[in-house]
Amino acid sequence: MSSINLSKGQRIDLTKTNPGLTRVIVGLGWDTNRYDGGQDFDLDASAFLTDENGRATQDLDFVFYNNLIHPSGSVEHTGDNRTGEGDGDDEQIKIDFSKVPANINKIAITVTIHDAEQRSQNFGQVSNAFVRVVNADTNQEVLRYDLGEDFSVETAVVICELYKHNGDWKFNAVGSGFSGGLAALCRNFGLQV
Repeated sequence: MSSINLSKGQRIDLTKTNPGLTRVIVGLGWDTNRYDGGQDFDLDASAFLTDENGRATQDLDFVFYNNLIHPSGSVEHTGDNRTGEGDGDDEQIKIDFSKVPANINKIAITVTIHDAEQRSQNFGQVSNAFVRVVNADTNQEVLRYDLGEDFSVETAVVICELYKHNGDWKFNAVGSGFSGGLAALCRNFGLQV
């Protein structure tokens, strides 16, 4: 089965169309080759586990480089890549749908630029950003969403959401940008910074 390419705003079934799919790897990648202000770009992937109202109910529902694994074991960040060098995924987040707590309805995957203000960096200088979902048991890519060049001044992007609907998990290609970096994202998901 070949991977499906999504565009912004598209939604697709994950578990219903792929029976037995319980463990996925969400791979994220990007290039920052159009920038030469002398500073590395450090893009950070994170996951927010939220209720049906899109709110994280506790700080531990935010999985990022300082909190690599959710207490439930359902979501795990494999670690920070500080440069985005090389091909393939720059960062990965592993999700086990069978371990997601009942009160969690949505897992939002985001990318932010570390120290964006100080380094005068933004997503307008990032190219070829993508997310892909891989079946962790077979290593088959299930879907891919290429973000395109829609961004300019944003320093944070909600890339996609995996959400529960009638007991099945779906994928939503969100691609919405925020100014104000990680702090703005945290507030968006109901967390105090």
